[in-house]
Amino acid sequence: MIKFDSLTENKLLQNILVWLFLFLILMGVVVTDDKLTTVFFILCIFAAAVYINNLLILPYFNKNRIIFLLLFILNSSFFTGVMVYFLIKYSKKNFEWSVFINLYGLLVLVLAFGIALKMARDSINRKHTEREAELMLLKAQLNPHFLFNTLNNLYGLSVLKSDKLPELMLKLSDLLRYSLYDTKDAFVPLVKEITYLENYIALEKIRLENQANITFHLDGVISAEKIAPMLCIIFVENAFKHLGNSDKIKSRVLVSLKLRADKLIFSCENSTDELALDTQKLVQDEKNSGIGLKNVEKRLLLLYPDKHSLVISKNEGLFIVTLTLDLN
Repeated sequence: MIKFDSLTENKLLQNILVWLFLFLILMGVVVTDDKLTTVFFILCIFAAAVYINNLLILPYFNKNRIIFLLLFILNSSFFTGVMVYFLIKYSKKNFEWSVFINLYGLLVLVLAFGIALKMARDSINRKHTEREAELMLLKAQLNPHFLFNTLNNLYGLSVLKSDKLPELMLKLSDLLRYSLYDTKDAFVPLVKEITYLENYIALEKIRLENQANITFHLDGVISAEKIAPMLCIIFVENAFKHLGNSDKIKSRVLVSLKLRADKLIFSCENSTDELALDTQKLVQDEKNSGIGLKNVEKRLLLLYPDKHSLVISKNEGLFIVTLTLDLN
């Protein structure tokens, strides 16, 4: 089945369907000795009227409706007159005024349909442009967000004059290379995104050493699946950022990815102290969490409408995020 959005974006398909439909109508209603030639002539006149209307007259629709209406009537009347003139001149049958009325009515319908289709296409293109601009802005916000958080960690190690700093810098360069150069497309191979997560978690393991239990688990066979870049990293970042101890649970971060058919189930949980277990605060506090979480929520709505589920919860000293994506 052809989706409406696809139809309005494909001009060639539009033209083929519209003119084929009109050709069939005319073949059924035109009664002349040379029907095929007459129908072809009428289609040429209709095409000239439609393209003049869409290219020259339609821009006046938003500027001055009265001028638009006058030009619309003049355009349709002129080309109807041209058709009638040649039909009278070359037709062997007696001319009836009902032919003029029928042709004029049909031409007006064709012109109105052309206007509606062009306006629908322009509206969809405008929405797509706005959507792409918003996604680019969100990506542009995300890279500095990641860099800021990582540089904070590196700064802490540099103050302590840690021997881990050179290795962390190398890991960071790999992460930055991906976030700056490999995430320009709306979707990237899932295997690259997973590698990115693994590298980030490896960086955190070096930084934290034995201070926390850090586990990454991957379940499923990855082939050609694609995913919007840097969706999951925000939750992993926040897991380490808000990592803490509770009376019941030792510091830990558990990241899990499961691939089932075309469905990806991502979960991330971290221990935290009781004072930080306010889920609403963790999700909405721009000062502490930056733009990351809200950024991801907006991107999910834009890229995976009705194809995602995001659940953020707290449970006995654990902060848990579960994201389910339909990758199909």
